[in-house]
Formats: sequence, structure tokens, C-alpha cells
Amino acid sequence: MEYIKNFLIICLFSFIVACGYRFEGGGYINKDITRVAVNVLENKSSETGADVIFTNALIREILQKTETKVVDETTATAILKGTIKAITFSPLSRVSTESVIERNVSAVIDLQMVNKEGKVIWSAVDLSSSEAYKTTQDIVTNEGNKGTALERIAVRSAEKIVSRMINNF
Repeated sequence: MEYIKNFLIICLFSFIVACGYRFEGGGYINKDITRVAVNVLENKSSETGADVIFTNALIREILQKTETKVVDETTATAILKGTIKAITFSPLSRVSTESVIERNVSAVIDLQMVNKEGKVIWSAVDLSSSEAYKTTQDIVTNEGNKGTALERIAVRSAEKIVSRMINNF
């Protein structure tokens, strides 16, 4: 009983004297950008649907980590657009020369933010992320694993992009 009492006192004391650390985020992407339009990324890869996956991850990250609103182009103070340049797959580990048990998927994207006049105010070139995933003989499971890996890359890319926008303006 004494142990629990001491633990609660320590927790309460820690809460009261906490030094104010907090996670990165909050505020606008930039003081001049309070509303941004996010165009669906152009998909130059052969991976169908990647444009939607990456665009949605980017929108979610902006909404979760900043106070910037995502709006349509008519009311935006800036427009974010970009291209998925490539999505590639490569074997990571094999059981034999013909049987791959793990693959790596990599994506490379370019982004730019333009103001209402079309002037580039921020850009990122050749931003890349990768993720490993297990392969199986079952096509449905394999496609699911590949899709999960693409989602993770999209989220990781969105995190990098928003962090760069906040820090590099």
C-alpha cells in the first residue's frame, strides 16, 4: 500500500513540475499559408492507386500536425502539387534463386507549393522512402502486404514533407 501511495505522490509531483516539453506540430505550415489546396499527385509509376494513397496521407498529415486548413483551390493561399516519379520493387531475401520471401518497395516523389500567382514558394525533389514486406504464395495476402507497405511509405513521406515545410520556410 505504501508503494502505491509513493508512486502516486511521485506522479503528481512530476505532473505539477513538468517542464513543458511538447511534440512538434501545431501552427501553420507558414505564417502566410493558412489554407492550402492539395492536388492529387500525378502518378508516373505503374502502381495503380498510388496517387490517391500518397495524396490522402499528405492531407491527413497536414490536418493532424498543423493548423493549416486543406481547402479547394479557389479559397487557398497556396497549392501543393507533385509527382510520384517512381515506385520500384526489389527482392530483399530469398529462399532460392526463384523464390523471394521478402521484397523492398521504394517510392520517389517531387513536390512543390505555389502561391496564387503560380510562383514556387517551396519544393522538395527526389524525396524517397522505402519499406520491406513479406511475400507469400497467396496472391491476395501478397497484394495486401504490398498495399500495407505502400501505405507506410505514404505516411512516412507525408511526415517528412510536412516537417520540411514547417522547418524550411
